[in-house]
Amino acid sequence: MSRTHDALLAFHRDLIRIPSPSHEEGPIVDFVSGWLRDKGAEVERIGDNVVARAGRGPHLLLCSHLDTVPPTAAWTREPFAPELEGDRIYGLGSNDALASVAAMTFAFLDVLENDGPVSMTLLLVPEEETGGEGAERAWPILREQAPPPLGVVVGEPTGLDVAAAQKGLLILELTTEGDGCHAANARALGARNAVRLLADDIRSLADVDLGPEHETLGGTTLEPTVTRAGERRNVVPDQASTWLDIRTVPGVSHSDLAAAVRAKVGGDVRVHSDRLHPVECPPSAPLLAAARAARPEAKVYGSRTMSDMVWFREVPAIKCGPGRTERSHTPDEFVLASEVAAGHDFYCRLAATFAEHAS
Repeated sequence: MSRTHDALLAFHRDLIRIPSPSHEEGPIVDFVSGWLRDKGAEVERIGDNVVARAGRGPHLLLCSHLDTVPPTAAWTREPFAPELEGDRIYGLGSNDALASVAAMTFAFLDVLENDGPVSMTLLLVPEEETGGEGAERAWPILREQAPPPLGVVVGEPTGLDVAAAQKGLLILELTTEGDGCHAANARALGARNAVRLLADDIRSLADVDLGPEHETLGGTTLEPTVTRAGERRNVVPDQASTWLDIRTVPGVSHSDLAAAVRAKVGGDVRVHSDRLHPVECPPSAPLLAAARAARPEAKVYGSRTMSDMVWFREVPAIKCGPGRTERSHTPDEFVLASEVAAGHDFYCRLAATFAEHAS
């Protein structure tokens, strides 16, 4: 690898060494902010969001997250002591998403050193894994600053394939009410068992109309997840509930989906969260053309999983980064050194092709 890639991988290992579970990102934010300032970058803090700017030309924003999930007892290695074995770099967050953070940061340095070919904003955020004070907070402030970006790249482990669309998430709580009584007396009393009522409602949702399919993302999906009922084995529960995880697509509103669910069930339906809407990059966007030109072999696809791409609905946005999504949140997480280097190369080429296509 080149000297630049050696420095890139050293920076990546430095990031892994700093524990940064969600809501505890202060030390890594301080490190990255100071590191960028030492390189001569203009750095701003929005809470624990790091914003750096450089270059001239069409405005491109690169965004990835500094936080990780907490380590679990299943780890057989020290999560915060990066280990290189062959091409593998082990460490918590090495793949999701510190590989993207490192690759994007070094692409930003290239723009800083060459004063172009784009005007680049680097946005490194906290709390992506849990939501709240990261891109959701920073983006409304940044989008009001002139000039707004013409494209946004969200760094997540996609194998450098390009997610041009992403499903949204609607979370509903379905609750049924029954008649609490001793289980031995339920039939004689004609008591309504809230569990049976909930089971009937769940079965009825098997054929609920969730709207048309999306060309890239497919159809909206609905899955019951965490279900609760009763506290004692000999008592018929008077209440039962389940969360409904609904992955949504463009063209179908969350309010219409909630109404369709209510029309199919007898229980009460409460909207728990409807702020995470689907997003897609327009097929004609210069950003998408630039990504294809920078990496012709990349697959362009629709993503079922959430990321900070959800916040960038006002501008063309894609999700693309080094690493593999199936390694995320796993014990002994790793990324390939060659993947991190390839990510840096891709972001640098993307800056060049974006300058051509967005001019």
